[in-house]
Amino acid sequence: MEVTARFLEMLLAGASREDLDLVVAEAEVSGSSPEQLDVLREQHALALRIHEQMARQKAREAELSALNETARDLSEIRDLDAILTAIVRRARQLLHADMTYLSLNDEQEGASYMKVTDGALTPEFRRLRLPLGTGLLGLVAQSGAPYFTEDYQADERFVHRDYIDSAVAGEQIRAILGVPLTVEGKVIGALLAVHRTVRPFPPGEVALLTSFAAHAAVALENARLFEQARAAVENADRANAELRSRNEATERAAHAHDLLTDVLLHGGGADEVAAVLTEVLGGAVTVYDDEQRPLAHAPDSSKAEEPVSDETFADALAKARGSGRCVQVDDGTWLAAAAAGEEHLGTLVLRTDNELDLPERRTLERGALVTALVLLFGRTEAEAESRVRGELLVDLLAGQDLDSVRIRERARAQGADLDVPLAVALAEPGQDGADGVGLPMARTVASMAAELHGLGAVHEGRAVVLAPGDPLELGRLLQERLDGATVGVAGSAGGAESIPDAWREARQTLATLLRLGRTGDVSDPAGLGLARLLLGSNGPGELEEFLDRTVGPVLAYDAQRHTNLAQTLEAWFAADGGLRETASALHIHPNTVTQRLDRVGQLLGDGWRDPRRKLDLQLALQLARLRPGV
Repeated sequence: MEVTARFLEMLLAGASREDLDLVVAEAEVSGSSPEQLDVLREQHALALRIHEQMARQKAREAELSALNETARDLSEIRDLDAILTAIVRRARQLLHADMTYLSLNDEQEGASYMKVTDGALTPEFRRLRLPLGTGLLGLVAQSGAPYFTEDYQADERFVHRDYIDSAVAGEQIRAILGVPLTVEGKVIGALLAVHRTVRPFPPGEVALLTSFAAHAAVALENARLFEQARAAVENADRANAELRSRNEATERAAHAHDLLTDVLLHGGGADEVAAVLTEVLGGAVTVYDDEQRPLAHAPDSSKAEEPVSDETFADALAKARGSGRCVQVDDGTWLAAAAAGEEHLGTLVLRTDNELDLPERRTLERGALVTALVLLFGRTEAEAESRVRGELLVDLLAGQDLDSVRIRERARAQGADLDVPLAVALAEPGQDGADGVGLPMARTVASMAAELHGLGAVHEGRAVVLAPGDPLELGRLLQERLDGATVGVAGSAGGAESIPDAWREARQTLATLLRLGRTGDVSDPAGLGLARLLLGSNGPGELEEFLDRTVGPVLAYDAQRHTNLAQTLEAWFAADGGLRETASALHIHPNTVTQRLDRVGQLLGDGWRDPRRKLDLQLALQLARLRPGV
């Protein structure tokens, strides 16, 4: 019993096998009897069995502890590489292996590659990729069954490749144990433990490595599921963000639609459309007419921004008209055509730093449609107003409906006052006129008449404008609007009764200009000079007006200062412009003639020596001498 107690105490104290063997050795040396030695050897054998059982139990506890820690890692660690590294490291420690490593399969390549290693000596081994079915690792990764070998280099069961054997030799590997990584029946890789000496692998080590492989497979599957969940959350977030963005864009589009509809309902113009689009889309919106002239700009500016280059503008406009969609001219600039059917009415240009999404582009296109309607309504209204103004003007020119009260009411309704001095301008369009004839000319005349608070129309194929002011200034303005036109003008003292006479004078003046070939000129009756007297029906009043317009300033200067400018001018004409001959005829020095002619030029203005005026001046001087009292 004493011996038994001693063995138990030693086992409790953690004695090694060598310590237990020493008890028997000491008894043999001390001279114990054979009977005592037999009993001691039986107790020693029992103690060894207990010692081995305790060692196995301790190893099992260590294995379970490691597996529990790995399971805990699976629930706590979110980094897949950290989990796999911990599994490979613990497997190496528990199996007392020289190296452990984990591989994953690449199905597209048909190979298994190193994912994690612990204890590797060479970088070549860490980068090793084995075709499925090659080597022990490739065989495990392909078949899904565990394999082990006591000496890999000498084992002919496996397919050897030179580069694989070279990597194995570099690591000095001899014994290898490999188990598969399986997820839902599918092999995704392998977990291996190796020794650099020849040795067997007992079933317990195979079972232990298989348990670690199961944990690694769970970790990989959890990582895959976690990645799927994260991707699903990200997709949901993106979908929600996109939905919110679309909802916001839809709300903005609806708001824009309401604002643009309000512009139409309240008779707004292009400037209000531009303001709405600027509020909704941001940036700056410019509306151009069909000839690329700015109509409106928002935000308000003293000068609308210049459009893009003519060539780029034309190309973009052609695309926009052809597609019915807005077109991006360059970064930050969008263009949309405002059209009604095949007719181009205007163009919208948006300059913005924001990228336009689809709803915003549709809003710009809707703005172009509303702009087309606004311009079309405005044109229709202007044409209706022009028609009314034209009818009134035709009645005035013909002397019809001259009831003073009624005609004044009609004129006042159109913004015209018939009781002030008025001018009548009649224009014959030129061949190269920018506005041509017909509807474009009618719009130009109506617009001009409205600006001047007068009346305008196209009558008998010619443009007629009746407005307050100087007749020649009115004629020059009409000629400017109708580029290349020939214009005859006449004045009216005021009142509807005098307008027909002024109309006839303006018409006769225009006819005279055209007969004389003076196309492109602007003239009143007096400006026709001698031609007026020859071609028209005139009396003393017209004669006096002719003299005043030609030599009146010279005659007035002589009368006021008792000079002889008119006499000098007659002598100069008689001498055919010779200074010496003129001086000799007047008995004065040639320098005096020059001084007098310079004064004549100051009074009559530049161009008095023009051949076309010389005949008028000579005849006027002769008529002036024939007047009574001269």
